[in-house]
Amino acid sequence: MTDPINEMLASALKAVSSARTSAELAEAETEYLGRNKGFNELKREIAKLPKEERPAFGAQINRAAETLERELSARKADLKSGELAARVLTETIDVTLPAIELPLGRLHPLTTTTLDIKATLGGMGFEFVDGPELEDYKYNFDVLNYPEDHPAMDEQNSFFITPSKLLRTQTTALQGRVMSVRKPPFRIATVGRCYRYEAVDATHHHTFHQVDVFMVDEKISMADLKGTLGVFARKMFGGETTVRFRPDFFPFVEPGVDYSISWKMADGRIRWLELGGAGLIHPSILRAHDIDTERYSGFAFGLGVERIHMLRTGVNDLRLYLDNDLRFLEQF
Repeated sequence: MTDPINEMLASALKAVSSARTSAELAEAETEYLGRNKGFNELKREIAKLPKEERPAFGAQINRAAETLERELSARKADLKSGELAARVLTETIDVTLPAIELPLGRLHPLTTTTLDIKATLGGMGFEFVDGPELEDYKYNFDVLNYPEDHPAMDEQNSFFITPSKLLRTQTTALQGRVMSVRKPPFRIATVGRCYRYEAVDATHHHTFHQVDVFMVDEKISMADLKGTLGVFARKMFGGETTVRFRPDFFPFVEPGVDYSISWKMADGRIRWLELGGAGLIHPSILRAHDIDTERYSGFAFGLGVERIHMLRTGVNDLRLYLDNDLRFLEQF
């Protein structure tokens, strides 16, 4: 006569021992201890037995189920331990392996040019000071000695936010802010965005970057200005670069000049390229800030950051700097 309980227990124990994963073990547990399955299904046979045999048959089923549960518990612990060890091996970071190379960005060409400018002027003793982009009319025009009929005063050339506030048209606006709180001697430089109402084309833009430099001390002359510009130009454009002055008019300097640098062409010829405006700070500006013009004088010059990069690299369209086109930016 067959023994269904022991046969089922033997089959169950074999399924438990052969399980290789927690999922396979869970399937075996469900098959032999699940509701209406395995040993629980055998318990239905108790009602079919004679009354005197029922207690022994039921007790035997319970003992078999308890044996299976113990084996399941032990096997479950073994499998979890092994699976954890395998997971640790697969998920452990090997610090000796090369790191995953992350894609890196790069500095914008105007940023790298600005850093070069700051390094050069900082090495010459100039202190960099920032001014606001939303500027007072007073500092942008009034204290810079602009006459009322100057073309730059035309509202169409500036972005006015209120009657007395506008987006600065030049970083020269910082002069008045510095002179109102400092007394000479001082050497100041500033660089930042400027804004003008312009028709945008290859050589004009409504947004551009400008560096402005000014110095006030005793016995400052045009020779100091030309010497400073010469050092700056040779650092930015090469050791053979020279500077040329030609008379020009700017309200905030007297005398005023535009300055150019020598540029050697591929055929060996020298070409002169204009960089910006400069001159000795107008005495009216110094007197407006209670600076003794009998004792002190100063110079100032400014130029475009884009202009410097264009001359150094051959870029011929100002619009490219603000287009955010990676095909252009990745070249630098």
